[in-house]
Amino acid sequence: MSKKKTTAEEEGQAIDLTPMLDVVFIMLIFFIVTATFIKEPGVDVLKPEATQSELKTTSILVAVNNNDEIWIAKEKVDDRQVRNTLERLRAENPKGWLVIQPDKEASIEKVALIADAARRVGIEKVSVATEKS
Repeated sequence: MSKKKTTAEEEGQAIDLTPMLDVVFIMLIFFIVTATFIKEPGVDVLKPEATQSELKTTSILVAVNNNDEIWIAKEKVDDRQVRNTLERLRAENPKGWLVIQPDKEASIEKVALIADAARRVGIEKVSVATEKS
């Protein structure tokens, strides 16, 4: 059994994977960091259409699905707990404002309940998300 000796020429032909691994790790870090800033209400809704709609950055997202269930911060919230939950979120971000994302089939009463709770908590900027038609 003889050991194969590597020559200097064979070592020079070896592929160095270090730069490629650096790029892969940098991309991984980028996607992890950017994914943490995406906010979702916790439930998928079909937004009603509107003739005018404006895209803005938001602080607090509230969704109402077609079963009139209220979702805040990926958690289902009872009607009686909406105000308390909004107070807690407002304390975390006092300059934030609220976006309500109702489903097409959601009742206007639920949207009004959320908007009223937001005003009572002190959130002055309340908007309703729609899809541009």
